[in-house]
Amino acid sequence: MTKIGLAGLGYWGPNLARNFDALAELTWLCDMSEEQRARFAQRFPQARVTGDFEEMLADPELEAVVVATPAVTHFELAKRALQAGKHVLVEKPPALNSAEAEELTALAAERGLVLMPGHLLLYHPAVRKLKELVEAGDLGEILYVYGNRQNLGKIRTDENALWSLGVHDLSVILHLVGEEPSEAWARGESFLNPGVEDVVFCYLRFPSGKTAHMHLSWLDPHKMRRITVVGREKMAVFDDMELDRKITVYDKGPEQRTATYGEWQTRTGDIFIPKIPSDEPLRLECRHFLALIEGEGDPNEAARDGVLVVRALEQLQNSLVGAPA
Repeated sequence: MTKIGLAGLGYWGPNLARNFDALAELTWLCDMSEEQRARFAQRFPQARVTGDFEEMLADPELEAVVVATPAVTHFELAKRALQAGKHVLVEKPPALNSAEAEELTALAAERGLVLMPGHLLLYHPAVRKLKELVEAGDLGEILYVYGNRQNLGKIRTDENALWSLGVHDLSVILHLVGEEPSEAWARGESFLNPGVEDVVFCYLRFPSGKTAHMHLSWLDPHKMRRITVVGREKMAVFDDMELDRKITVYDKGPEQRTATYGEWQTRTGDIFIPKIPSDEPLRLECRHFLALIEGEGDPNEAARDGVLVVRALEQLQNSLVGAPA
């Protein structure tokens, strides 16, 4: 079994530890907090614990490192792990600018290592179904996509709503559209903490003419995690807040009837709710990482896709602060 070391036992790290403990051999836990180390040493007694990242990397039997530390540390820790010859799963975003993301991707390719950004929603069974619908042409020509990711909290001071929330929907939008945006702008407001936008509105335009937008906020009365795909023939909604209705396909669309003088009319048909497997997305993501290590699939594809996400985030952030694109 693949020997895994995990760095970061804060908010998300314990979920990764739980999954890799079930799927692989969790041999190291690394965190700067002595309290966290003591707590999880009891839960995973087979794993060695340390507050020194280099001590973990020095283990010659360690094959892969999972980085679940604060975003500002992702690039440096992932780079050190790759340089030490370890495969890397790094939580989103893998870096805070495209130059660093490209550097990590090139380093992994040069060393023959897997570098996989933790874009969790790409492994969600509902998103996979949505991608199937798009690729099969069931929705007709895709016109535009939009995401709503809103809640009251978790209010952050170390990253704005674009980097904290937008990275999720942006990874899905780029996955569904299959293009890199040719235009990207964002507007936001910092109501609670100066310089940290709580509410962000984003617009993306793609070379094919498709467009997308995102409404991101942790200052909202509604908890929404929804992505809508509008096609010329049908429309589909992925709603992660629904328990039994993750995907809804609406047989709705505009059409021009030959009997008219060219006016557009609307058509409304049936509503279809496909059955979606209840597999845990994180478990699927961890399995995919291990499969890549074992030689299944393209080891560099996820890293390349991650660069596109960071590049789009960078464009949106530059627009947000008024910097040149």
